[in-house]
Amino acid sequence: MTHSNYDMEPLKELVKVLNGGVEFYKDAKDKVDDERISAIFNTMITEKVQAISKLQTYALIDEGERETDSDMLVTLREHYTKVLGVLSTDKTHTYIAQLEEVEDKVLDKVADALEQQLPPQCVQDLRQVQVRMQACHDEMKALQELTA
Repeated sequence: MTHSNYDMEPLKELVKVLNGGVEFYKDAKDKVDDERISAIFNTMITEKVQAISKLQTYALIDEGERETDSDMLVTLREHYTKVLGVLSTDKTHTYIAQLEEVEDKVLDKVADALEQQLPPQCVQDLRQVQVRMQACHDEMKALQELTA
């Protein structure tokens, strides 16, 4: 069975959310003053870039081109957070809370993709990504609780 026999759309949606997450973390990193939090954001960026790199292969094989779009809801959340950040006295917590929501969305998209019939290697790669993204989520959730 070739990749064209599989529905790769949920995987492409996941890559879009990951792309949006990278951009959001980059923006948030520039807005926070705490070096420790900035370093955590860098780790999240690295994890998402690695996941994109691992999963992009399947989108590339399916369509012949890289998935470079971002998920619209992640982009909207980023803009919303910028507005909240202007109004909020605690910008750092505002960003962390919204980024934790992005982590929730990433995990939902991984679960959606895993519900599809996919090539065995793709499923294996997705499961590895799921473990890494769960760790990112858990770290952001703990950070959210620490800054509340």
